[in-house]
Amino acid sequence: MTTIRELASYADGLLDTRSTPDYPGALNGLQLENRSQITAVAAAVDFSTRAINGAISNNANLLLVHHGMFWGAQSPISGPAYNRLKLLIEHDIAVYSSHLPLDRHPALGNNVLLARELGLEPSRSFAAYQGVFIGVSGESDVETTLLAERAQEFAKNYGSELRTTEIPKDRRTKRWAICTGAGASAETLKEAEEKNIDTLIVGEGPHWTAIRAEETGLAIVYAGHYATETLGVRALADHLGKKYSIPSAFISAPTGL
Repeated sequence: MTTIRELASYADGLLDTRSTPDYPGALNGLQLENRSQITAVAAAVDFSTRAINGAISNNANLLLVHHGMFWGAQSPISGPAYNRLKLLIEHDIAVYSSHLPLDRHPALGNNVLLARELGLEPSRSFAAYQGVFIGVSGESDVETTLLAERAQEFAKNYGSELRTTEIPKDRRTKRWAICTGAGASAETLKEAEEKNIDTLIVGEGPHWTAIRAEETGLAIVYAGHYATETLGVRALADHLGKKYSIPSAFISAPTGL
């Protein structure tokens, strides 16, 4: 049995939370404390009413999320925001959030775990953000269409739908990179060019990235923002469950994106 502050302190150290840069709205770490000892943990990609109700259904008093309570713009605590907070306080549920620290973790991170789901072994870093690498990359010799089929099956299992740029049947992936979530951007495409990456695997990206990729010979596999970020929170919840001898559960709440 442990308190949320003890558990959060351990998680912060495990994930290198304090030294990992992130977007202002991420507010990584403990976002809402509770009063009771932690007896069970529930994990979800997004902080939402569905996630809170899932935690309640699993008798969990810790909700672990990737996109936290303050992800959107600041707004009054009224309407749905009030109802979410009311549910959390009534059921004494703490909230802990980890965004880029969880993306980049070498064992529990979304990027390394997605690589292994697709039969790839990371050997290098990728996707620099403020001097810190978030994604992974490596070498292979696999048909790109086969890689896309693996990604399609993965996306389907997590409620997302695969999209890719045009992939010739005889094309092979020799140098790949992964950046989960909104991983296709001007920065990652530029980095892919500089590092001679031929296949980029992401959750999603702007429409123009597919146009740019076609003209530079880069294949992009868009496996779904939600799907590609399910792995880290599940792994972290499992890890904390084993460490503190408490049940852990994953709350599936796919967005279709």
